[in-house]
Amino acid sequence: MSETLTERRPTENGTIAGRSGKTSGAWREWSRPERLRIVGLFAYAAVVTVLFIKPLVALFAYAAQNDLHSHIPLIPLITGYLLYTRSSCSPAPAYRTSPGGALVAAAIGSVAVATAIRLDGRISPNDYLALMTFAFLTVIVAGWFLFVGSRWVAYAAFPIAFLIFMIPLPDEIAMWLETASVRASADVAALLFRITGTPLLRDGTVFALPGIVIQVARECSGIHSTWVLFITSVLASHLFLTTPWRRLGLVAFMIPLAILRNGFRILVIGLLCVHVGPRMIDSAIHRHGGPFFFALSLVPLFLLMSWLRSGE
Repeated sequence: MSETLTERRPTENGTIAGRSGKTSGAWREWSRPERLRIVGLFAYAAVVTVLFIKPLVALFAYAAQNDLHSHIPLIPLITGYLLYTRSSCSPAPAYRTSPGGALVAAAIGSVAVATAIRLDGRISPNDYLALMTFAFLTVIVAGWFLFVGSRWVAYAAFPIAFLIFMIPLPDEIAMWLETASVRASADVAALLFRITGTPLLRDGTVFALPGIVIQVARECSGIHSTWVLFITSVLASHLFLTTPWRRLGLVAFMIPLAILRNGFRILVIGLLCVHVGPRMIDSAIHRHGGPFFFALSLVPLFLLMSWLRSGE
């Protein structure tokens, strides 16, 4: 893979423009080739965005109406923040041209676009948007390879990789996660009911409690809050931890935490129906209690993160 180097010139204070936290944001201290590369990168991104404007508008409109993907508009903002803090906290590598990486990324994006166009009408709107969003991101990454190079892409690997959360979960994956979450949550809820001494007859995901029969349906899977919790754990592990095994441990902890949260929510609703009345199945804590239980699950997540961080 051939690469063309844009050489950095020393500034008056002896540092290398764009390589230190003090000078990386000083536009006047950059050399003319550096400025041209940055302008070229932004112009390229603008052109690609215009070319993909129709699926992008559809993506954000879809995210506004779909709970599972309501986080999507925040992802580019978080990525921009991560890129800004990354460049201000550590030296960035010199800009290069990496045509090999650009060609590979552009080829992958082109295949994704062709596949989306060919399957349009034969796949769900969700899956079509997933393909087009993936294509858009890979073509954008091709521009980064072209204008700033593979070393810079590796330097900003996490912010770039974080953009993957802009892609809607494909239908098959979302359905599999919902099914797995429902079954695991039902198992945990049954255990919690027995611990509390609540009489229970269970048939799969159907619970017969005193005075009411409830079913753990797909809507009770908590897939939206679980997915957001996963994204939160990934982001927190990157921002606050440095050791790979600690980062992995924090993200892995999210899985049992999400299942326990769902099981606890089912327990609370079930106990309210038993001790207050069956009408509680239609109460606000059932219909709109998701954010409360999500916030509750953040407490052990951040306690674990604090403990892991204290060991670094």
